[in-house]
Amino acid sequence: MTFLSKLLATLAASIASATMLLASAATAHELRLGLITPPNHIWTKAAEDFGADLAEATDGAHTVTVFPAQQLGSEAEMMQQLQTGALDMAFLTVAEVSNRVPDFGAFYAPYLANDIGHAGRILQSDLAARMLEDLPAKAGVVGIGYGMAGLRQIVSKGEVQTAADLKGKKLRITPFKPILDFYNLLGAAPTPMPLPAVYDALANGQVNAIDMDAELIWKLKYFEQADTVIVSNHMMFPMVGLVSAKVWKDMSEEDRATITELMKKRLDECIATYIVKDQEWLDEVRGTDTAFIDVGPEFFGDVPAEWDKIWSEQSGVLGEMRDAAAASAE
Repeated sequence: MTFLSKLLATLAASIASATMLLASAATAHELRLGLITPPNHIWTKAAEDFGADLAEATDGAHTVTVFPAQQLGSEAEMMQQLQTGALDMAFLTVAEVSNRVPDFGAFYAPYLANDIGHAGRILQSDLAARMLEDLPAKAGVVGIGYGMAGLRQIVSKGEVQTAADLKGKKLRITPFKPILDFYNLLGAAPTPMPLPAVYDALANGQVNAIDMDAELIWKLKYFEQADTVIVSNHMMFPMVGLVSAKVWKDMSEEDRATITELMKKRLDECIATYIVKDQEWLDEVRGTDTAFIDVGPEFFGDVPAEWDKIWSEQSGVLGEMRDAAAASAE
């Protein structure tokens, strides 16, 4: 082989190698995942574990950087970023999804779930999976699967014996319509507020009570600023793993399948964790000096039925959701 031939062969090999590298770079993704929960929260840990799984499964071709604690904005802002493709992924409350797709408000029907295990079965039902299919067209996102937090409880300053004791109280809620309607019907003064502001607001009297799950009542020590914890288990609090539809359409079928498998695995583990841990956290709070009362649907009087009347007109699947929940009850 002449010198010129060798040179041409070397150049050809270099061009081929560079082409392969460029192709690889073009298909690699540095993905960003946002959520509102603090770094030590189970949702955040699930997101981080998913990122590690994806990097391992793709030999580092796809990585995920997790942004907890509203670093990328509120859930409404993150949803907008997902819709435009500015954000790749998010773990958002189903509450935020229901602001755009009202059918999802059915998950918040009062006493839909009998207990935390039942809540998990509802989220893993065929109906719940079918509802995700509407998200690309209606919300510009792809729904991978569901996670959840624990069932909702009420933490209050002052003694509470009946629902009448909550009337007029400024009660912190997650800002979405299903829970707003519930507390308006109860006669409280529901006050939307982001999670990072809750402890100080309860401490300084900006709010008199909060709607919260057992994990954060314990981990963020909300019980320290309360006189009564009302163990009501009155609502589920689902989460959904989302991918931007704009980002999704540019992914290969192989990447979509890998992301779906790995994210769904971590979301399912999230549900399983809450089924085990929710009661443990409540037991931890019960071990403090805070007063407890355990209540059922009768505590809220006609409010659950009135809520159903309102939401049967807004969510076309509420009746079907109640039927699916009844079918999965034990």
